[in-house]
Amino acid sequence: MQKVTIEGVEIFLAHPVELPVQWVGRRDLLLEVLAAWLKVTDDDLPLHPRLLGKPGVGKTTLAYAAAKALGRDVYLFQATMDTRPEDLIITPVVAEQGHLRYVASPIVTAMIRGGICILDEGNRMSERSWASLAPLLDNRRYVESLVAGIAVKASPDFRLCATMNDDASTFDLPEYIHSRLQPQILIEFPDREEESLILRRNLPYADEKILDYVLNFLQRAHQAEERYTVRDGINVARYAIKLLELQKSDRAAPAREQSEAVMHAVKTILGEDAILYL
Repeated sequence: MQKVTIEGVEIFLAHPVELPVQWVGRRDLLLEVLAAWLKVTDDDLPLHPRLLGKPGVGKTTLAYAAAKALGRDVYLFQATMDTRPEDLIITPVVAEQGHLRYVASPIVTAMIRGGICILDEGNRMSERSWASLAPLLDNRRYVESLVAGIAVKASPDFRLCATMNDDASTFDLPEYIHSRLQPQILIEFPDREEESLILRRNLPYADEKILDYVLNFLQRAHQAEERYTVRDGINVARYAIKLLELQKSDRAAPAREQSEAVMHAVKTILGEDAILYL
């Protein structure tokens, strides 16, 4: 584990993440994230984009792809309803022989290393937690650790992106944070062509008929403004393929068996109500 010394205090750093994902959706969304992070002069400051959409539409994948397009290390912080301010900054950990070790969060590690941090599902955090990040998100660009008794300044190369789910299980953002997380980039359900590409990219081994069943299901659900996303579709297709694999013989599964497998997968994964859209 790498470490640095700040104001005489030894800080252990988090590790960057490597995710097996690739953005295959709209390129204009990728360019919007990159534009937010751009500095047009030395005096300019990057923005902190907020990606908003239903769970499973690809917000984290988009942020990760944008970070990788810049060739930077990526750090991921998963926010929860019980995230504390110290979790976001520096946490004391009991190490060997009872000594305290100060461990930087992925956010602070990215600040120090000049990486990019994805603050995932940020609107699950309370206002108290967001308050600890307020000076980082304006022109001050620093955080203060009361636990370690130090202030940490962000590298000029540091970038941050927050993803937020558009559902009922979240907090409202305080206004002073709302104004600091801009621009807001809305990620909607993909159209049929995009969704087909995503399914085929994630399931290159899947039978075309299975993917067509799932694609039709998703598109009908989107038209009805249901919550089902392409992530759900990928899980349905995977489970249907596994069910068919258990019944595998020398012949290809007939269409009836494939449709039954998809129906069972939808019912098992998404519930009885979802069958309406098959």
